[in-house]
Amino acid sequence: MAGRTTVGVRMRPRQDSALLRRRTELERQWERWVPNPPAVRPERFTELVLRNDPPEPRADVAQSWMRSLEYVDPATDCAPADSDDIADRWAQSPMRGPVSELADQLHGVVHDAGFVAAVTDEAGTILWSAGGQVMRRRAERVGFTPGGRWDENHMGTNALSLALRSGRPSSVFSAEHLVAALHGWVCYCAPIHAADGRRLGVLDLSTTWDRSNPLAMSTVLSLTAAVEAKLQGVSAVPAPGVRLRCLGEAALIRGGRPVRLRRRQLEILTLLALEPEGFTPERLHLAVYGDRATGSSTLKADVSHLRRATGGEISNRVYRLTTPVRCDATEVLDALAAGDTATAVRLYRGPLLPGSQTPAIVEWRDHLEVCVRTAVLSGCDAGPALDYGAKAVDDIEIHEHALDLLPAGDARRSVAAARLYTAHRD
Repeated sequence: MAGRTTVGVRMRPRQDSALLRRRTELERQWERWVPNPPAVRPERFTELVLRNDPPEPRADVAQSWMRSLEYVDPATDCAPADSDDIADRWAQSPMRGPVSELADQLHGVVHDAGFVAAVTDEAGTILWSAGGQVMRRRAERVGFTPGGRWDENHMGTNALSLALRSGRPSSVFSAEHLVAALHGWVCYCAPIHAADGRRLGVLDLSTTWDRSNPLAMSTVLSLTAAVEAKLQGVSAVPAPGVRLRCLGEAALIRGGRPVRLRRRQLEILTLLALEPEGFTPERLHLAVYGDRATGSSTLKADVSHLRRATGGEISNRVYRLTTPVRCDATEVLDALAAGDTATAVRLYRGPLLPGSQTPAIVEWRDHLEVCVRTAVLSGCDAGPALDYGAKAVDDIEIHEHALDLLPAGDARRSVAAARLYTAHRD
């Protein structure tokens, strides 16, 4: 972790001619592509970029421009604001404690080196920011403050939106931003993950373009690693609430400790999590047992056991969860509903309760697989296709889709090609 003095000394402005030439070239690229974008599908845009001469924008930036233009006006001068109570959301965020503990390091960056720092939630809304007086005023003018929405659909191409979409660190310089009001900025960003792998949000450091410095990304990565390390430490304390894992495995966690349940009880709990409106006793019996002749007392006994296991969070006349249970399967569906295929693929660790032959579980298993697979095949981002391909090794269409999206010269093509070869051979 870079100390305060090191950050302040090494991250001084670089007002050299090479940096100015880079900004000028990017402005020319932006003027060629953004006001009058080529009439091609976003997934084919990378090929167009790679074929053109003179040099064109980075492929990830170019594709983001094409996606963003459907929703964002490049003449936008300020990020839209979230109307929710951001202070309460930040107070409840698991990132708040670790970020507060790193106050000295963050102070050294934002005050000594002339940056503004921000932390967003998983949707790209800024929950916290800090900066010196000058940078804070500049940030306020473009909505880079708590409540500002910086996802791709609201603020176009920027480091935060790219990191949120790809799950990887990202930097965006000057006219690589879709919005012209941001062309005087450079931003460095990395995602923050919880101990269980969930993406909680991103940490961003931004400043004026003339302060562009590769050491800034190293600082972001160090700060992000420190936040995640502290989150790991927090996770060692028993967590409140109930957590159900049913993708690729079957486990119930309560208060941070595993709860022993029979498979049938886990199946019932999974159905209650997936269908929050609940079941009448008759419908739940049919969902669990199908046409098999089984007495109602068996189902009642299983539900009674689940009440004790979950702290009494299942209602009586209609079986439903009175308090939502955190469930990986519902989180996948939520991510898909939000259009976040990358997060859905990351959370989809395998089939729903593998091995279960319970009729309703089989239906939900097929439903989830079709939803995730369709989202991947409908997308124009190679990342989710590659990630899903690692879990669906026999899926020829997925591997072909990944190859179709990856540009020539991308080292990841070898992975997709090898998977495709193996799938054909099998």
